[in-house]
Amino acid sequence: MFDVITFGSATWDIFIRDEEILSGKNKKFSNGKSISFPLGSKVDIDNLYFSSGGGGTNTAASFASQGLKTAYCGMVGFDPAGEQIIKNLEFFKVATGFVSKTKKGPTNHSIVMSIPGEDRTIFVYKGASGFLGSGNIAWTKIKKTKWFYLAPLSGGLAKMFEEMIDFGKKNNIKIAVNPGNSQLNMPKSRLKKILKKTDILFLNQEESSLLTGLPYRREKEIFAQISSFYPGIFVMTKGTRGATASCGSRVYEIGTPNSKVIDRTGAGDSFGAGFVSGIIAGKNIKESLQLASANATACLRKWGAKNGLLKKNDSYRKIKVTEKEL
Repeated sequence: MFDVITFGSATWDIFIRDEEILSGKNKKFSNGKSISFPLGSKVDIDNLYFSSGGGGTNTAASFASQGLKTAYCGMVGFDPAGEQIIKNLEFFKVATGFVSKTKKGPTNHSIVMSIPGEDRTIFVYKGASGFLGSGNIAWTKIKKTKWFYLAPLSGGLAKMFEEMIDFGKKNNIKIAVNPGNSQLNMPKSRLKKILKKTDILFLNQEESSLLTGLPYRREKEIFAQISSFYPGIFVMTKGTRGATASCGSRVYEIGTPNSKVIDRTGAGDSFGAGFVSGIIAGKNIKESLQLASANATACLRKWGAKNGLLKKNDSYRKIKVTEKEL
């Protein structure tokens, strides 16, 4: 029996870091910024780095690093990137028996362009992961687990969102979910009905705003509305401002430590998997938030989404968590 099986994308990430990529103001974009480089010319790259990524494999690596018996269920292409992803999962001791391969498209790829001292821009190719369908899943075998972790789902997997949750519920499997755009754009009444069947819900501020229809700055009202229909643990991540969690009428807040940031890729996945790892290990919400924060911070200190992850017996700084009534 597995402790946890993760679902979501498997991606081959290519990191590009260069001083010649320029950033500037641009009113055409929602954040008012853009990047640019000379058209029609060769741009020498200062640093190039390769790593496996994707919400499904990132969270699997975190769970396995925490000593949990973990499997990943997803799809890659018949290509070198797919082979490297499987090898990387095996390196982390993640079971890969539920990984399928397809000839319909190449493995998912991301090109992450970053400028020293600035943010990053990610070019995303959604390939093989989106072709995973119900027929590719060994349903009788995946029910032999204690937890499902559903990272953002797209393509064929997104269409099985409700089916997977109902399957988990039917088989007494606890479920943690981090909905993606495909799920958040479902009719709200239907989405809320589905989410009620899960045990832990992760959303960032913008996603929380989308689900509730409230401005993301009205945090207290967002938590009040979500607690009115959601019976499990709700965690709102807030980037550099930390995270807030609620369960019933209690709210827990944690900040972020001052730490050097090398790469932000996978920080959300490492936070979510760190939190669920804490809950699985019997920690309370405060302790699980501390583990989640430490795992995400460790991830930020290394290139790629998996290289800085905490291991089970690693010591870490426990950030203060405040508790109050909703």
